[in-house]
Amino acid sequence: MSPAGHWPQLRAAIEAGADSVYFGLKHFTARAKVGFDLEELPEVFRILHSRGVRGFITFNTLIFQHEIEEAAKAIAAIAASGADALIVQDVGILQLARDIAPDLELHASTQMSITDAGGVRLAQRLGAARITLARELSLQEIRAIREQTEAELEIFVHGALCVAYSGQCFSSEAWGGRSANRGQCAQACRLEYELIVDNQARPLDDARYLLSPGDLYALHHVPEMVDIGISALKIEGRYKDADYVALTTRAYRKAVDDAWADRAPSITPAEELQLQQVYSRGLGDHFLSGANHQRVVQGRAPRHRGVLIGRVVKVVADAAVIAATDAHTTAPLKPGDGVVFDAASWRSPAEQEEGGRVYAVSQQRDNTLIVRFGNRAVDFARIRPGDLLWRTDDPDLAKAVKPYLEASAPIAKQPVNIQVIATEGEPLQTRWTVSNHPQITIEANSTAPLGSATNRILDVDFLRDQLGRLGATSYTLDQLHVEIKGAPFAPASILNQVRREAVEQLQALQTTPQPRDISDPHMRVQEALAQRTKRHKAPPAPQLHLLVRTPEQLEAALEAKPASITLDYLDLYGLKPSVERVRTSGIAVRIATPRILKPGEERVVDFLLRLDAPLLVRSAGLLETLRDKPHASLTGDFSLNDANSLTAATFLELGIERITPTHDLNADQIANLARAIGGAAVEAVAYQHLPVFHTEHCVFCRFLSEGTTYKDCGRPCEKHQVAVRDNSGREHPVMADVGCRNTVFGAEAQEASLHMDAWRAAGIAHFRLEFVHETASQLTRVTRAFVQYLNGATSAGELNGALQRISPRGTTEGSLYVPKDYLVLPVLQ
Repeated sequence: MSPAGHWPQLRAAIEAGADSVYFGLKHFTARAKVGFDLEELPEVFRILHSRGVRGFITFNTLIFQHEIEEAAKAIAAIAASGADALIVQDVGILQLARDIAPDLELHASTQMSITDAGGVRLAQRLGAARITLARELSLQEIRAIREQTEAELEIFVHGALCVAYSGQCFSSEAWGGRSANRGQCAQACRLEYELIVDNQARPLDDARYLLSPGDLYALHHVPEMVDIGISALKIEGRYKDADYVALTTRAYRKAVDDAWADRAPSITPAEELQLQQVYSRGLGDHFLSGANHQRVVQGRAPRHRGVLIGRVVKVVADAAVIAATDAHTTAPLKPGDGVVFDAASWRSPAEQEEGGRVYAVSQQRDNTLIVRFGNRAVDFARIRPGDLLWRTDDPDLAKAVKPYLEASAPIAKQPVNIQVIATEGEPLQTRWTVSNHPQITIEANSTAPLGSATNRILDVDFLRDQLGRLGATSYTLDQLHVEIKGAPFAPASILNQVRREAVEQLQALQTTPQPRDISDPHMRVQEALAQRTKRHKAPPAPQLHLLVRTPEQLEAALEAKPASITLDYLDLYGLKPSVERVRTSGIAVRIATPRILKPGEERVVDFLLRLDAPLLVRSAGLLETLRDKPHASLTGDFSLNDANSLTAATFLELGIERITPTHDLNADQIANLARAIGGAAVEAVAYQHLPVFHTEHCVFCRFLSEGTTYKDCGRPCEKHQVAVRDNSGREHPVMADVGCRNTVFGAEAQEASLHMDAWRAAGIAHFRLEFVHETASQLTRVTRAFVQYLNGATSAGELNGALQRISPRGTTEGSLYVPKDYLVLPVLQ
C-alpha cells in the first residue's frame, strides 16, 4: 500500500507494483499540504481501477462540530467517485460514513492509536473493516492481536516515525495552534532540545535531537508478516516525491512476492542502499523487533542523511581522507555525488553544514578515500577527523526510477487466466479472469464458427502465442486452460479479434463505477444528531476535580477537599494505599488508566479493576475490554479525541458518564460542544501542563542508562526528575507511566481563567486541575484560587492574575486560545 501526494506519486506507485494507493483531499486529511481536489477523483479512480489498483481516501482528521455537514457532503461525494475505502480517525464520523454509504469500505486510521485486540474489536463494531495498528507494536504483539481478532490488520513497514503515538501528539496545537490531528503537524519532535536532569543540564554530545526518531525499515521482516496474516503493508510518505514512492514500492513488491512464493529474498544490497539514498534519517526496524530505546532515536540530525560513506580520518589542504564503510563497496562514491559532512559531535546544529558535489575521488591501498571538491566549494577548516560523510544525493538514482516515472507502456501488469473452448464448427469461446481480482471476469467469443483443419489443428501453443500478445495493455497471460473438440482451425485474425474484444471488456468492467447506495448527507446528519445527541441537566453547583501524580501532591489535595481526586501514578503498586487514603478521607477517588494498552498488559487492567474505583479512561480499546467486566463509573479523558457531539454520543453510549474534550478544541469550541450534548456530560480541564508528546520511546532509558528496555534500565524514572529544554529556554517536564511510556508536558501551565465564565454559561460544571511537577504548596495555592472563583469570591480576571503569580514558569492559554478572527458558528443540533 503506497502513498501518493499527487499525480506523479500515484503513477509511480502503479508502475512499481502497488496493490493499493492511499491519498487525501485538500481537507479532512492528516497531510494537509498535499492531496487531490474532489473534482479529480473520478479520473484518479478510473486510472487506478484500469490497472487493478485500489484507491483509499484518507479522511483521518478530527471533525469539529461546525464541520459535520461539510464532512458528510464530502463523504457522499467520495463514495460516488468510486473510492474503494475511506480511512477515518474520528469515531463519530466513522459511524456517519457507515450511515451515508453503507457499502463503502471503512478503515480505522493509525490516528486512532489502536494497540490491542479491544481497540480492534471496538473499531470493527463501529463500522471499520480494516484496522491500521499503531507503529509502536512489535511483531510479537501484532501476532497476539491477530490471534484474538478476525479483522483485516494493516501495519506501517517503511518511512518516517513520529516520536508520539499517532493521534496523541498535541505539540503543534499547544505551541503554534496547528493541530497534528487536523493535518497541520509542525514537527516539533524534529527540533533540538537539551536534557535537564534534576535541574541540571546533562551533556548530550551528538544526540541533541533527542525526540527525533530514525525511519522505519521492515523489508527483512516481510516473510514473518506474511506468516502472521497481516492484510496490508503500508509505506509512509504522502509528502515524499515520486522517486521515493517508486523505489520503496518496488522493494516491498519484491519482498511480498518472494515471501508469498516461499522464495529467498531477491532484493539486492545495491537496491537496499537505494532506499537509504532516496530518503532516510537512518533506517531500522525499531519497535517491530521489540523495544530498544538506544536505537530508536540516535539524535544526530532530524533530516534526510542518505548513505553513510565513511568517517573523516584526516583533512589535508584541498581534500578529506575518509575511512569508507561497506556501503562504498556496494555503491561507490563518485564525482557528481552530493555529500554532507556531519559534525554533530562538536558543532552546534544551528551552524550550516559543509558539503557539496564531489569533484574527484580516489581509493588508496589502505581502502581510504581521498575526496576533493570544486574550488572553494568546501571550507576544510570546518571539517575535523571523526566527522561522518553522508552521500545525500546520487544522480544515478534517476536511472533506477526513470522506467517507473516515464513509462510509455504499463510496467506492472495484471495477470489473467484464460479458459478456451475450441469446437470444430462452432464459435471460439473464451473466458478471461483477472487473477488478483476474480470478480473481474468476461466472456469473449468469435463471431464466426471455427473451420475444420486440413493441415494445422488449433493447439495450445498457438492459442498461447496469439492470445498472450498483450503487449501495450495492462494485462499479461498467467494461466491458459484449453478444451479442444474435434479438429478446429482458427486463423490468427480470429484470435486477434477475440483478444482485442476481451481487453476492451476487461477495461470497461474495471473502470465502470459500481452503483452505490448513498443517502442524502444532510438528512443523515440531522438524523444522527437527533437520535444520538443526548441532553443532560447541569448540576446546581460546580465541582472541582484534582489529578495528582506524586504522594506529596496527594497530601495537599486531601487538605483541599475537592469533589474527587484522580491518581495518575507511575508505580501501580503505590495505588492501593493511596486509594484507601482518599476513600477514608470522604473524598471520591478515581484512577487514571494508561493511554496505551498492549497485548500482555491485561494484568494492568485486572489490577485497576480490583481496586473497585471509578476510572479516567484514556484508551478507547479499554471500553471494549470492560464491556463484559464489572466496573465502577467511567470518565473519558482527552486522549479519546472527542471533538464533536457525534463522537461524544458514541462514547456516552459505550458507558462513559462524562467526556473530556480533545485538546484540539479551543475554549469556544468546548463551550459549543457542551451546549450540543449538555454541560453535565463534559469535564473540562481548567489547569494543566498540556501533554504534548506521548511516546513509546523512553528518554530516561535512552539517556540515563545503558539499558535497552525496562528490564535492564535500572528504572531511572523513579530516581530523577527530567525535563527537555527547547531553544527558547522553556523546560518541558517528562514523566514515565506504568507502561514505561513517556509523556512530555508543556512548560507553562495552561489555564482557562479567561474562559471560565463562558464555560459555566454553557452548562459546564465539572472542572479538572492537573499537576505534573508542582509542589504541594503550588497545588494548594492553585486549588484555592479556583475555589475562590467558583464560590464567587473572586472574578475570572482575578483568577487569571493569581495563577500567573503562582506558576513558576508562567501561564498560557495554549490550546484554549481563541483567535480574534475566530467565527463562532451556530451549534449543529
